[in-house]
Amino acid sequence: MAKTLAFATVTLLASAAAMADPGYYLVTVYENEGEANIDYRYWTVKMPRSTQTVWPEIGFGYGVTKRWYTELYASYIGSGTMATKLSSLNWQNDYLLTQGQYDFDLALHTNLIHNYGGGGQAFEYGPALQTEVGRIQLNANLIFERGFDVPGGSGPTQLKYQWQAKYRWKPAFQFGLQGFGELGDWDRWAPRNRQSHRAGPMVSGTLPIGATDSFKYQAAFLKGSVYGSRGNMFSMRLQYVY
Repeated sequence: MAKTLAFATVTLLASAAAMADPGYYLVTVYENEGEANIDYRYWTVKMPRSTQTVWPEIGFGYGVTKRWYTELYASYIGSGTMATKLSSLNWQNDYLLTQGQYDFDLALHTNLIHNYGGGGQAFEYGPALQTEVGRIQLNANLIFERGFDVPGGSGPTQLKYQWQAKYRWKPAFQFGLQGFGELGDWDRWAPRNRQSHRAGPMVSGTLPIGATDSFKYQAAFLKGSVYGSRGNMFSMRLQYVY
């Protein structure tokens, strides 16, 4: 019985994740021309009376120009009672549209997702906004996602959001709040009890390694709902930049 419940939980969360990646990592706006990075991500979901589900991810990113960042990464899924397996391959491309001429920076985020296990493909896109008020950095993103090449044909376009308010105390340690959510169809939001809304504290920082390399980290603990079910989430991202 416990194994059946664990399998059902992982299956449910896997299908939810297919319509949520990378909703648990904030898309940021910055220039990084010529920078390469090895990117490790790890996030979890824990619902009441169920085993914790984990999604480790590993990728390689590169700042092609001052305006274009690209990354390829693989996402896996598992739990305490089930072996980890490949969930999706992702090709992320972010394009910086403004470069300081306004009080805010604007980027276009895109991600092409190939899901395994019969999940088909998905494409997500949307604006990423960033501005500063003194030492406080504010981010607000809207992300649209549409599945295709799935059983029954393409589904409706889904709408997700991300936000962050961060105090830039020192390069090595910054702190604030993050929030994420999924609202349902972009033009007809789901009922409130089927939406997702999560928020919680976050920390991040950059540690120099030698003259040119650096180590970046960020982590957040979020509480709220996951597609209508109460749940806690933890996300962590580590990058070696060279």
